[in-house]
Amino acid sequence: MQSIKKYVAEFIGTMTLVLIGCGTAMLVGCNAAQGCGYILTALAFGLVIVGMAYCVGNISGCHINPAVSLGVLINGGMSVSDFIGYVISQCLGAFAGTGILALVFNLGEVEDKTGAYGANGLAGVNGNVTAGIIVEVVLTFIFVLTILGVTSKKAGHGSFGGVVIGFTLTLVHILGIGLTGTSVNPARSIAPAVVDAMTNDTGAINDLWVFIVAPLVGAALAAVVYKFLESGNKEEKK
Repeated sequence: MQSIKKYVAEFIGTMTLVLIGCGTAMLVGCNAAQGCGYILTALAFGLVIVGMAYCVGNISGCHINPAVSLGVLINGGMSVSDFIGYVISQCLGAFAGTGILALVFNLGEVEDKTGAYGANGLAGVNGNVTAGIIVEVVLTFIFVLTILGVTSKKAGHGSFGGVVIGFTLTLVHILGIGLTGTSVNPARSIAPAVVDAMTNDTGAINDLWVFIVAPLVGAALAAVVYKFLESGNKEEKK
């Protein structure tokens, strides 16, 4: 029963992240001529994390991101079975969030200024796959490393952890939006791309693999590096 509650919490959290984050991007647009759109979208994603951290964080840890769950798994913070349950719940939540957006924007005939439900793409790096991978690996590495550090029992951040994580997500979005749209979250990328392929078919799904593989690689690297750094601290204290 406890696992089911965790999965439901992850579903709700990821649904909210996609609904608010991608929904804001769809409304305000994220092209270079609209700097305010960058900031609003970045804040939308970051503030959702802050809100959800204090809403479902005590239930599931508020991963709402398969990359974060992978980092936690590698760092020894969860079981393989829970990892699988989390990822499934996160993906389903992302589809629910995108589905709501599709329903509202289509019924209300609202213009989607991203053209693809806020799906990620490589237009900002002129279609260069290598550049896109580097961006997503590095940004995810920074984000997940921060999460592992903040949530460490030795960190002592207490109730401020959610704020730190939320603002870190905002920061990586400020840089990443103009380059890849900022994924750092496979679930957040999968749902909009698939729904777009089923409706608008703008081609966003063609580069989807980048936004699945790169964040997972970045998260794995962050977990390995953090384990190394934390083990060094333990040795110094002995």
